[in-house]
Amino acid sequence: MKRQQLTSVHSISGLIAGIFILLLSLSGSLLMFHDEIDAVQQPMVGLTKIVQQTLTADSCYKIVQQQYPLASISSCNLPVNEGQLFSFTIYDSSYQQGRKPLQVFIHPKTGNVLKARGGSEDIKHNFMSWLAGFHSSFHAGKLGERLLGFLTIVFLVSIISGIILYRRKIMPVLFFSSSVWKKNNMHQVIGTWALLFNLMISITGLWMQRYVFKKEFYQSNDWVNTVKASPDLSFNFDSAYHNLKKSHPDFAGYVVYFAQSPKGKTAIYGSNSTNAFIHSKKFADVISLDSSGAVYKTRLVNENSTGDYYDIVNSQLHMGKYGGWPIKIIYSFFGLSSGILSITGFLLWRKRKKRSRM
Repeated sequence: MKRQQLTSVHSISGLIAGIFILLLSLSGSLLMFHDEIDAVQQPMVGLTKIVQQTLTADSCYKIVQQQYPLASISSCNLPVNEGQLFSFTIYDSSYQQGRKPLQVFIHPKTGNVLKARGGSEDIKHNFMSWLAGFHSSFHAGKLGERLLGFLTIVFLVSIISGIILYRRKIMPVLFFSSSVWKKNNMHQVIGTWALLFNLMISITGLWMQRYVFKKEFYQSNDWVNTVKASPDLSFNFDSAYHNLKKSHPDFAGYVVYFAQSPKGKTAIYGSNSTNAFIHSKKFADVISLDSSGAVYKTRLVNENSTGDYYDIVNSQLHMGKYGGWPIKIIYSFFGLSSGILSITGFLLWRKRKKRSRM
């Protein structure tokens, strides 16, 4: 391929994906601080003084049942530290006709319902959840997911064509050569320094979106969520969790998905303290309990198939949910580079158009 053709491929792919990459880079950088930003829109209990947990998950479950007697109680985020709240996700006909989730916050000491808010559709009260939905589908359903898969390919084409096009300038940029580090070359400089990061983000993102290229994705789905009142717990959850900790002392639960029938299974998502740093601290391991509260099945990280394990690591790499604050800052900083490249690339394209007219 001639240089002129390669330049056209790089420019066109960059222009097609430009505005979307800008929006995705901004939203992705903000999502790195999801918990910290979302805390602003949660009840401020425990921020001024420590609130010790005195209520159990069982009693909070009953409180939600009393407040929302016809609701389907899906899950509960367990308080990990003192001062945190119980957060239940339910589906109730009083909100969006039961089609959308409702998040209910319970005080861990008094049992008061402090707040209820919607999910990804409730931008006013749950902005970070809305932003996560925007980042994954632009809030356009399957059409948005298909568009995101297409844009990921275009972004990857733009990166690869840029590597080929400016391959001879990569080393001079990395070694701070004065011939390259100029104002007019900012697109090349930023692209070079953020090259590995953007390549990793595009590849991991494409792998996560690969399902949109399968025929099963395009098959019609007539499933409708039917709101059905959740049954009483068939066992004492806190006692069962205490017994579980005896057999799995390194496991810490984070979110519980309750059984929706008397004989159903209750799943506890969390992680073992012995897991590698790359694994999620909240959803790496799953332990299922039967209707009596006994351990029914485990799906720990080391029990996954090779394919499932790769999916877990791939997702962690893309979202940067490992390594704490240093990783968050690095991902946020380099994540913005994609948006800056979209802007500088557009300015270069417009400059070339002016020259061609002259």
